[in-house]
Amino acid sequence: MYTVTSAQPFDGSSIDGGAYLDVVDAAHHTPSWVDSLISGYSTYGLALFAVLMLLGWWQARHQDTVRAVKALAAPVLTVVAFVVSTALKQVVHENRPCQSLHVMTLEACPAPGDWSFPSNHSALAAAAAVALWFVSARLGVIAAFGALAMAASRVWVGAHYPHDIIAGLIVGALVAASLATLLARNAVTAAEVLGRGRLRPLIAS
Repeated sequence: MYTVTSAQPFDGSSIDGGAYLDVVDAAHHTPSWVDSLISGYSTYGLALFAVLMLLGWWQARHQDTVRAVKALAAPVLTVVAFVVSTALKQVVHENRPCQSLHVMTLEACPAPGDWSFPSNHSALAAAAAVALWFVSARLGVIAAFGALAMAASRVWVGAHYPHDIIAGLIVGALVAASLATLLARNAVTAAEVLGRGRLRPLIAS
């Protein structure tokens, strides 16, 4: 039986600690091969979004210079979302659930000071999905499912509370959508500028 204890500087277990413990308990009773697959995706799954971005750029530069500009910007938008998410971590200072609840998890419990809210993995995945949506609806859909799977995996391995991943998804999506909308208004101009210089091969085959 797991017990909820007070943690400093902020204990998020009072929000959805019970739901977190239910997920962690389910992970302990799931076949090891399933846990291994989920843990592997949780650890290395962000590479999927890098591959999708590369694919989106490769397709776009053969089809439309404006789309190619959006594709080139996708990694930048994702990094900005990561920076915002990391900044929020430093403001909130929420301890990891494995620290607050003293529970064994599939992923090793991070050291104190490695804050939990929001989930950077979720923010990165959501930002990548939104950025890709502006490049290709098909790639955006694939990335959206990948982002949801990434977020869920972070709770499964015990790294985050459910509210951490929800916040991460929202932060990543909002940052990427705001920047992508701004970029879309200037993508034609950017494509014209890049098309006249040495960087033209980046946006046109």
